[in-house]
Amino acid sequence: MEVLLAGMNIDHDVIREAQTGPVSPDRLTPETLSAAYARISRSPLSVPELRRASRNEVEKARKSNRSIVFDMGHSSIAEHAVFNLDVLDISRLAVEAVESFRLCSYTEKSQRYVRLEGGFVLPREIVLAGLEAPFREMIGRQNDLYLKLDEAIREERLRSAGGTAAAAGESAREDARYALSLATETQLGMTLNARNLELMIRRCAAHPLKEVRDFADGLYGAVIGAAPSLVRYVKPTAYDLERVKRLREKAVPQAGEPVERNEREGSDGNAALVAWTADGDEKLVAWLLHSASRLSAADCLKRAAAMSPGEREGLVRAALEDMRAHDAPPRAFEHVELTFELVVSASCFAQLKRHRMATLTTQEYDPGLGATVPPSITEAGMEGPFRDLVADTDALYRRIVEKAPGAAPYILTNAHRKRVLLKVNARELYHMSRLREDRHAQWDIRETTAAMVRLARKALPLTFLLAAGKDRFDGLYRSLFPGKEDGP
Repeated sequence: MEVLLAGMNIDHDVIREAQTGPVSPDRLTPETLSAAYARISRSPLSVPELRRASRNEVEKARKSNRSIVFDMGHSSIAEHAVFNLDVLDISRLAVEAVESFRLCSYTEKSQRYVRLEGGFVLPREIVLAGLEAPFREMIGRQNDLYLKLDEAIREERLRSAGGTAAAAGESAREDARYALSLATETQLGMTLNARNLELMIRRCAAHPLKEVRDFADGLYGAVIGAAPSLVRYVKPTAYDLERVKRLREKAVPQAGEPVERNEREGSDGNAALVAWTADGDEKLVAWLLHSASRLSAADCLKRAAAMSPGEREGLVRAALEDMRAHDAPPRAFEHVELTFELVVSASCFAQLKRHRMATLTTQEYDPGLGATVPPSITEAGMEGPFRDLVADTDALYRRIVEKAPGAAPYILTNAHRKRVLLKVNARELYHMSRLREDRHAQWDIRETTAAMVRLARKALPLTFLLAAGKDRFDGLYRSLFPGKEDGP
């Protein structure tokens, strides 16, 4: 694994100086910007004057950062320093830990579009457990089947539907990848500020997987020379190290036997709506009224409750009229919340976790939940070999659990599943619906999102009047607003 500093924000006046002559290396840092902005609230000087003072006295700026960010606790000042990093040769499993930090930006190499060449991470835990040979053998089998599936699906799609070889190859890869392990290597570009960077280092340093701890070391090494005054508390605390273990010790005895999902009400396939804002449609009307008036919240609730169903719908329609597919509903929709329990494949989860404004908590991957089989694998006549591979992978997983339980998920495939809890507000679910219910979305996340929206619309029909994928939005809009066929 490599973590490389690719870029950072530097005072523009320093950049202009560098275009005309040499610049001292210590001025090539975002720390001077943080130090200058920290003084805005208490100095009569203009912002350009504060920046000039900081970049001309870098050590003084660093001392100021340490005092203000760490001694006084104004951590938001560190957010003015931003870094771009390359992360190379990291496993798909470790990426899940890295990308769990929501206030950062990531772009990852997509297994949907890039044909993979078999690279994988060999976890140190597997080697120490004496399981390197069977691990390598299983990875080899998974990668071989990936190539066979890629070819079989491509040929089936060319035969049955025609189309270009390029399009068939792209769609084949996105389903063939379900045979690949979570140990498969990937790479990503990452952008984050110093405040989140410090948190990421500390939390990853406490992670049970050595690969993630190695990532923390690499991340620290990549940035500390560029911003020593903004990255300070990187050692994991007792809270970082012990909270998950202690919670598990208390929770497992209380959990009892699992309940079959199919016995639960409010489910749609592998999605279940487990909680939502009580009287959410009525409350949405109240909060829309609140945003457009000078009434108190209590008055708005009373008036919404007294409205007829038609009056409530009229107010929601007024809020959504003239909306187009690229528009978000009013922010009042964020006051309505829904919590879903989902059973998702690793491939589906890789896309679900990108919605970082939602609240997402997860269980570990569980072979007992089965594996997701892409329909194209069945259509290509390859379901038998695929299920055989999954069964053999499960057997090796159980062997690894006995000796290195934390590393066992590395051998599982993109088809393996886990349970997650996803809490979203209605505005965020609109966004997910636009993006993930669209016909261009990958089928696994599209089916999951469609199930969530169906459940949401059943519980809160007014709130989700205009929730649809981009490809269906115009038709739904015309059905709701027939007098506005040409749009706003």
